[in-house]
Amino acid sequence: MSPFGSSCSAALALALSLAGAPPVLAQGPGDASAIRERITRLIPEFETYLQSGMKDFKVPGVAVGIVHDDKLIYAKGFGVRERGKPDQVSPNTIFQIGSTTKAFLSTTLAQAVDSGKLSWSARVSDLMPEFQLSDPWIGREFRVLDLAAQRGGFTPYVNDALSLLGYDRATLIHSLRDAPITATFRSDFTYVNIPHIVAGEILARKAGVSSWSEVVKANILDPLGMSSTTATPEAIEKAPDHATGHRTTKADPVAIPFHASFPYAFGPAGALNSNIPDMAQWLRMQLGRGQFEDRFIVSEKNLDVTWTPRVAISERTAYAVGWVVNATPNGRIIWHNGGTSGFGAHAGFVPDRDLGIVILSNLENTGLPDAAAQWFYDRVMGNDAVDNVALALEAMRAKQEEERQKEARAKRVFPPQDLSSFAGNYASSIIGDATVQLAATKLQIKLEETDATLTLEQLDTDTFNARLDPTGPFAPVVALGGDDPVTQVRFERDDSGAIKRMRWLAPSLPHVLERQP
Repeated sequence: MSPFGSSCSAALALALSLAGAPPVLAQGPGDASAIRERITRLIPEFETYLQSGMKDFKVPGVAVGIVHDDKLIYAKGFGVRERGKPDQVSPNTIFQIGSTTKAFLSTTLAQAVDSGKLSWSARVSDLMPEFQLSDPWIGREFRVLDLAAQRGGFTPYVNDALSLLGYDRATLIHSLRDAPITATFRSDFTYVNIPHIVAGEILARKAGVSSWSEVVKANILDPLGMSSTTATPEAIEKAPDHATGHRTTKADPVAIPFHASFPYAFGPAGALNSNIPDMAQWLRMQLGRGQFEDRFIVSEKNLDVTWTPRVAISERTAYAVGWVVNATPNGRIIWHNGGTSGFGAHAGFVPDRDLGIVILSNLENTGLPDAAAQWFYDRVMGNDAVDNVALALEAMRAKQEEERQKEARAKRVFPPQDLSSFAGNYASSIIGDATVQLAATKLQIKLEETDATLTLEQLDTDTFNARLDPTGPFAPVVALGGDDPVTQVRFERDDSGAIKRMRWLAPSLPHVLERQP
């Protein structure tokens, strides 16, 4: 699945469909020794189940860590760091953790509130005047807490792909002023990433440093001893024991490169690399309600703000601030998953049982990390036993079939026409100037600001698929996602039939470029 699409969205949607077993008679949390005994008995079955799931999903490698009673009680690697190579995954193997990074952001926000540098209710536009939205009232009303609560009303994943087309973080933030508000502010759950970049920039400015990665290192990673956790592609590549990411194809998964545009350009929305020992420290701090060993990391009061549901996703599931909260008959689960182009992750915990689990994998998140984690939660907590991997496989295959049928429907028959009539100069206030030109027998769009070139494949008279060309610095970007289209493009005509604008039709890239004289 392409990074231009919604791999994170699909992973989160699938995880939400698996979250929450059918109601059963509630059981008490039990004491630590009873829970430890239950986990010990469960481990052999869990390992068998996980390895079977790896085979079904074609996941090359997985690392798992279980935290209980303020200790990492289980850590193990399965499979290989790269498909077709012998190096084995170990608990120390570094993976991208994707959107599980969002909880690190929400905790750094809580720390800033603790120190008096921010308040949860501060207006974002007062802290960052360049933060503007298409609805001026919502733009003025948007508060710090809203930045990480997934309730802003935006189209899911709006403008994320601009990073893959070479645009910088300033452009991503600027793009929100033209992003349509398609859901109800503070009432509807819609998953986005760019507001988290805004939050990270605010924190960096308050701290007087250049980036949020410096904030999280100073305030969380160093105090917790998370020395293997980093935030750049260079750092994960230099790590002696790191996994290689893989994307799915119609055949077998293929290895992909690391690249700054995804997920690293998104900083606090998904940039961290980590491993099991480090993530165990993170969960220990969460389960310690802000305390880690003899250190105060964040107040329980403001950590609780990050755990508190803010917008409903379903009857028993809600989004908090950087976390998803799932209510089960036998307790709540607080978790988040991650899905990048080549990695899938799950990190979660059960506060009432002092229990947490991390599952890291080196295949884009098609469902295994979340399914395996939910299987584990249900059995430790005494919820109904469900075959979560089977449900995830069924959902993945249904999604693949839906995409296949959509691709087949897109092939249409249209009369021959003069493609040169589409050529010309176009412009947008967000993405700048674009030149449409005829190259051999196909149209191309050249984005003047970034030098990205999109080749157009005609679908009907005025509609085209636009695919990024793997040229120059964009070759590794295409390798991340294969040849999936960036968007469909429709050229619109005036009353005389002349082309007047070019409209990008992907909901996550809602841009209109006017033809210039």
